[in-house]
Amino acid sequence: MRIDEFLELVKMRRSIRRFRPDPIPDAYIEKIIEAARWAMSGANGQPWEFVVVRDRKKRDGIADSYIEVRKEQYLIEQTHMEEFRHPQLAAMPEDIPGLREAPVVMVVLGDRRTLQASSLAGNYIPPSPGPSYTYISNMACAIHNLHLAAAALGLGSQWLSPTRVWESALQKLLDIPELLEVFAVVPMGYPAYQPLPPYRRDFQEIVHFDQYDRTKFRSGEEIIRFLHQLRNRTIPGYRQGIK
Repeated sequence: MRIDEFLELVKMRRSIRRFRPDPIPDAYIEKIIEAARWAMSGANGQPWEFVVVRDRKKRDGIADSYIEVRKEQYLIEQTHMEEFRHPQLAAMPEDIPGLREAPVVMVVLGDRRTLQASSLAGNYIPPSPGPSYTYISNMACAIHNLHLAAAALGLGSQWLSPTRVWESALQKLLDIPELLEVFAVVPMGYPAYQPLPPYRRDFQEIVHFDQYDRTKFRSGEEIIRFLHQLRNRTIPGYRQGIK
């Protein structure tokens, strides 16, 4: 693959929240998992496992359990300044169409015991984000590969991060061992709408050469203005996915 083709794929990948019911071929699922399987991981620990959920009742169970979580999220979001409230939580949720409509829901599991593959020093002199950084990074690499592979196959996908309450419900529903963590839930399928063009900060805003260019450092007020602008840019895209 040429670099321009890769960049096109990266830019094409979008978070999709509504799906057509068309089934996904088995070969596509295998390729998506194969892409995730080859993700990088610290000391090659490979902490990931995948539960491919196609069964209608189980997918409904996943959606039903998430509705309860989203209701709690909605109530908490009401304490946020109105202009910063997440568009997806603008109203009390009655259903989660993206989860219920998706022909496949990929549940990504992590096994934290694989951190033993990494150096023991990481527990005592950990990276600045903390001793779990390697594990979390490992899982994120696999899930990112998974999303890119789905996009390459013409599929849409969304990354949902379980709360502990939702994780507990999923473990019971899918008979997941307690020692394994539910790291992400990824509904996927053929998009039911054409997503709006994406937004990213300009290249020159985020790149520094040889040392940090302090003229680019954003003050607190500038961050607030950025967040206002960001919310205004992203609201239409979220509305596409909750219609």
